[in-house]
Amino acid sequence: MNHLSDFVTHYGYWAVVVGCLLEGETLLVLAGFAAKQGYLNLPLVMALGAAMGAASDMAFFWLGRRHGAAVLARWPHMNRYRQRLDDELERWGSWVVVGVRFMYGMRIAGPVLLGTTALPWPRFVLFNLIGAVVWAVLVAGAGWLFGHAAEAMLGHLRHIEQWLAAGLVLAMLLWGGWRLWRRHSRP
Repeated sequence: MNHLSDFVTHYGYWAVVVGCLLEGETLLVLAGFAAKQGYLNLPLVMALGAAMGAASDMAFFWLGRRHGAAVLARWPHMNRYRQRLDDELERWGSWVVVGVRFMYGMRIAGPVLLGTTALPWPRFVLFNLIGAVVWAVLVAGAGWLFGHAAEAMLGHLRHIEQWLAAGLVLAMLLWGGWRLWRRHSRP
């Protein structure tokens, strides 16, 4: 495996599975880009992203349902977010589950906190699946569209794909680092 294409073709789907169980956006964008280049199948990338994103959120919801009191006691500042979540559930109902997936800083904490609410788990599962599908299609689609736009601007990309992929990875890492820095620099 001495080419990027061999590596992506061999490990790309596994990277989507693992990445979407943990965080997901960066790997899903890259997988969408790889699908545009013909290394991965876009519908399969979207399906895997949705399934793994939904599975991880269900695990975090269960964690909140089972151990929510201990989590809130360990991190009391999260009670503020829990109250806000209760208010949003009152206002928007189960659609909050879909929205939490797209809220900055709530990818893991959101499902845990939802698990501490009175939201019935079957309703969480249904709206979590809706949110996961929308999320996977939008994020992987953004990677595919990026690849499409880059190809339209630069022509056939095979001769520069490694540099383009490295640049995309660097841009996503910088963006993720900036988000992390911003989250921790707030008072």
